[in-house]
Amino acid sequence: MDFEENITGRRLVSAAGVADELGADVDLRPRKLKDYIGQEQLKRSLSVFIRAARNRGEPLDHTLFHGFPGLGKTTLAYIIANEMGAGIKVTSGPVIERPGDLAAILTSLQGGDVLFIDEIHRLNHVVEEILYPAMEDYQLDLVIGQGPGARSVKMDLPRFTLVGATTRTGLLTPPLRDRFGVILRLDFYSAEELVAIIKRSARLMDIAIDEEGALELGRRSRGTPRIANRLLRRVRDFSEVGGHPKINKQVADEALNILAVDRYGLDEMDRRILLTLIDKFQGGPIGIDNLATVVCEEKNTLEDVYEPFLIQSGFLVRTPRGRMATVAAYEHFGRTVHPGLARQQGLFE
Repeated sequence: MDFEENITGRRLVSAAGVADELGADVDLRPRKLKDYIGQEQLKRSLSVFIRAARNRGEPLDHTLFHGFPGLGKTTLAYIIANEMGAGIKVTSGPVIERPGDLAAILTSLQGGDVLFIDEIHRLNHVVEEILYPAMEDYQLDLVIGQGPGARSVKMDLPRFTLVGATTRTGLLTPPLRDRFGVILRLDFYSAEELVAIIKRSARLMDIAIDEEGALELGRRSRGTPRIANRLLRRVRDFSEVGGHPKINKQVADEALNILAVDRYGLDEMDRRILLTLIDKFQGGPIGIDNLATVVCEEKNTLEDVYEPFLIQSGFLVRTPRGRMATVAAYEHFGRTVHPGLARQQGLFE
């Protein structure tokens, strides 16, 4: 187990949210769309939809946000409720196990309320079918009893806005996806946008940080605000214990190096994956099953947790024959690119 896992119990650069961060993250969330940093195209579209709904005196159309974890989907749900002057109820797909669970939530809504369902792709299919008439006709269809004596009861619901969030749009059933009037994608953030987020968070947490210190954190945050805020908290700890009055580039660099987060945001497992490809398999290609065996990790975890960022960063490619390390990965680790790999990636004629 590496140092990072020893002190955190999880990957420091994981974009997944954890319980002990929820309160801190809530305090950092912007309340207004104008205060939300990044996702400019999404903000422009969402601003128009919100203003139009308010002008008509109607709830916003059902809205689906999709993208990788930690990019701000939950924050946007709260912003929608605030901008619409509505209440919000928050739940998640795995929590709603039975139709009765969803019925209890729906019947507790007030007119115009926002119902936010995180990980909506993980809804039970029986529960999901209850959502269809609720979203389309604002009616709740319940079957009371069993066998020949069962009867169907319809209940009218107040008009509400369902906001769904998913990291796996491909797992959404077409009938559910088609009932969302607004579907918006969140992309990774630039280093400059993350610097702005880090400086805002530092101000709210009363942390002294200069421009270069914020940039160093931004570069290593994997394009994800949740990771940026987590790194800021951990580097603050090093700064306070070390007696530094301010987080500058040197303080941030030393702290993140100790935390095993390199200048591209790669952690120990990322490096193990890439160096396995480079040193043991001449850059690849290698099948995902073999790679998972060599690095001692589950295949699904490699595909869902580790590979997306490595591919996004240009260090790894998926090919029909398997995974390959890129020339950029060789250069990052100071390895010499062998001619065969260079030819495959189009560097040599």
